[in-house]
Amino acid sequence: MGREIERKFLLASDAWRDRVVRAQRMRQGYLCGNDRASIRVRVDEGGANLNIKSATLGVERDEYQYDIPVDEAHRLLDTLAGPQVEKTRHWVDVEGWEYEVDVFEGANAGLIVAELELPSSDAEFPRPDWLGEEVSHDPRYYNTELARNPYREWPDAS
Repeated sequence: MGREIERKFLLASDAWRDRVVRAQRMRQGYLCGNDRASIRVRVDEGGANLNIKSATLGVERDEYQYDIPVDEAHRLLDTLAGPQVEKTRHWVDVEGWEYEVDVFEGANAGLIVAELELPSSDAEFPRPDWLGEEVSHDPRYYNTELARNPYREWPDAS
């Protein structure tokens, strides 16, 4: 069984940009999502995948991911997926830990979120000065929710 343990944060500054080691654009959409799980299709510069993730709130969730042909992924996104999320993911090295900073585009433009995958839910990790408020337990920041309820439509979006 696949398991994802991930913490999610807003950012306090742009200082993370000096530590980016690579970046790539991503397009993703959801084939379905309910109170048990979501099924996502993602295309990026490295290929495409189908991802199934439990709808558990918090830092630990079941996750399964399978590579699929890029042309099939585009077809799924174009014909079966609902609203989509577009973003550029930046990998940022902090003391040997790899933060993933997502800069959202389109209907979610203005939102930037940092994620960090951990080996356990109680693992200690570096917290650079540019890391802001933790939003791991706020479902609004899950990509499946951002597809349905884009950031720019939030009443308090800045």
